[in-house]
Amino acid sequence: MHKPLLVIAAVALLAGLSVHAQNTGNVRYKWYDGQGLVHFSDSLTVEAMKYGYDLVNDRGMVVQRVPRQLNAAERAAANKLAAEQAASQRAAQERANADAQMLAAYPDEESYRISLQQALDTIDQQIHTTRINLRSQEKALTDLLARAAELENAKNPVPKFLVDSIAQQRNVVGTLRDTLRRQQTLRSDTMQQQVGQLAHYREVRAAQDRAAE
Repeated sequence: MHKPLLVIAAVALLAGLSVHAQNTGNVRYKWYDGQGLVHFSDSLTVEAMKYGYDLVNDRGMVVQRVPRQLNAAERAAANKLAAEQAASQRAAQERANADAQMLAAYPDEESYRISLQQALDTIDQQIHTTRINLRSQEKALTDLLARAAELENAKNPVPKFLVDSIAQQRNVVGTLRDTLRRQQTLRSDTMQQQVGQLAHYREVRAAQDRAAE
């Protein structure tokens, strides 16, 4: 009683294979070899995969183009290039986002100038505080040196605790002087950076104004 079903299934399978054969028979492979000579084939060959190939229908039209296979070095180079392009696109998007946030926070040049000046004011306050501390520590060092000089002039030995105190105080003064130099350098660098930042703000502001026209 199951024979009719088996017959129907077999007929359907043969019909499907026939249709598949007709469909694949209508497509050919076309490729160019290393000398630039064109080749056609009804089946995909190793040479076609090596050079890349086109799928051509029965009317001679290219329906799909498949690039050649890359070797290991080429794949590595392609992956590197893709990663660099992706990183460049991310950086561009990040710059665009930052520019949009900048314009939203500072709708006019005056407000942006104020923010730049505030950054300099903060550095100036740090420099001022360091200078006050430095003067205080330099005075303390001068006092210690004077005490040591008085003892030496009186032909008395300078005690070890005073020698150690002078050495420690010199380190404190040296550290503060280094800090002051770094802060002054930071202020100079910040001023130079702000020149470029202000120019960039004007450029972005002008681009937005042009887009709004």
